[in-house]
Amino acid sequence: MKKPFYFIGLILLLCLNGCGVYNFTGGNVGTATTFTVPTFQNYATQSPGSTFEPGLERDFTLALQDRILNQTSLDLTSSNGDLLYEGEIVEYRISPMSATAQQTAAQNRLSMAVKVRFYNKTKEDADFDQRFSFFYDYPDNVQLSAVKDEALEVIFERITQDIFNASLADW
Repeated sequence: MKKPFYFIGLILLLCLNGCGVYNFTGGNVGTATTFTVPTFQNYATQSPGSTFEPGLERDFTLALQDRILNQTSLDLTSSNGDLLYEGEIVEYRISPMSATAQQTAAQNRLSMAVKVRFYNKTKEDADFDQRFSFFYDYPDNVQLSAVKDEALEVIFERITQDIFNASLADW
C-alpha cells in the first residue's frame, strides 16, 4: 500500500526538479548573483515647476534596493554587480488637479519621475533606458507635509515595482 505513495512522490520530485527554480515574485535573475544601485541623483530641481525635497535621492535609492533584495535572491554590492540600476530623479512637483467653482484647486497631485538605465551583464539584450513615474493625489486643504510620508511610500512602491517588472519579470 505504501509503494504508490513513494512512486507518486518520486514522480512529483522529478517533475519539480525538471522545472528548475520557481520564484513566486516572477523575478527571473538568470545567472546573475549580484546587483548594484548607486545613489539616484536628484535633478528634479532643474525641471521647470519642480520642487526640492531633501533626502529624496537617498530614500528612493534605498526603496529600490529593498525591492530587489526582497523579491530576488540577489546580493547587493557597492560596485560591479551583474545587474546595474543607475539613473536620476528627473521630476518632483506639486500640481493643482481639479478646480472648485471659486477657481481654486480642490485637489493637488504630487508627481515623481525617475530615469533608469538598466544593464544586465549576463543577458545584454535585457538592457534598457526608460522613464518611470507615478503620482499621489491629496486634498487642497491638506499640507504636503501632512501626507508626504504616505505619498512617497505609494509613489516609491509603484515606481520600484515598475522598474523591477521591466528588468526582471518574465510574465
